[in-house]
Amino acid sequence: MMELVVHAWPGPVPALRDGLFVIGVETSALRERAREQIRLAARTALAAVLSVDAGAIAIDSTPGEAPRIKLAGDEHAIGCSFTHEEGYALAAINLHGAVGVDVMRVQDIQDWDNVARDYLGPEVCAALAAAPAGKRAIGFAQAWTRHEAWLKCHGRQLSEWQAGDEASTGIALRGLPEGLVGHLAMAGAN
Repeated sequence: MMELVVHAWPGPVPALRDGLFVIGVETSALRERAREQIRLAARTALAAVLSVDAGAIAIDSTPGEAPRIKLAGDEHAIGCSFTHEEGYALAAINLHGAVGVDVMRVQDIQDWDNVARDYLGPEVCAALAAAPAGKRAIGFAQAWTRHEAWLKCHGRQLSEWQAGDEASTGIALRGLPEGLVGHLAMAGAN
């Protein structure tokens, strides 16, 4: 699986693909309110997928840890991840375990080479340097969202690249609003 379609929410029950689904919510709310909106949407969508009452689903969060799904008060191996960009929020659900998701607006970043070198490693930095200038912004956004999704999936904090780190892979997200790029990572696939 190299890409996954984002389901607009609210909408029809998301179709599972290998136990995964991603929903997107357009929002004009500030970050904290957008955070509440996407978590409610995730609970509602998951309830529809599982055919249970949304009130039976809770999403627990502890800073620095991946969110955890509880069904009727019991923690489950269902993975979830959230990401926000101005005007838009995503939730990824993996019925089979850990998942990470990230979205980013494509934009020129003045010091892209320093950021890529420091956080994405020499392989990605070299690929971005070799890319035509008109393609560099989207290439950077793709590399960054792949990396962030991988970090979230593996419960790691952002840190500078170290020898031995490998370029992360990811599943590209399709169906995002124009100007946004996103990726998903799941345990065992990266």
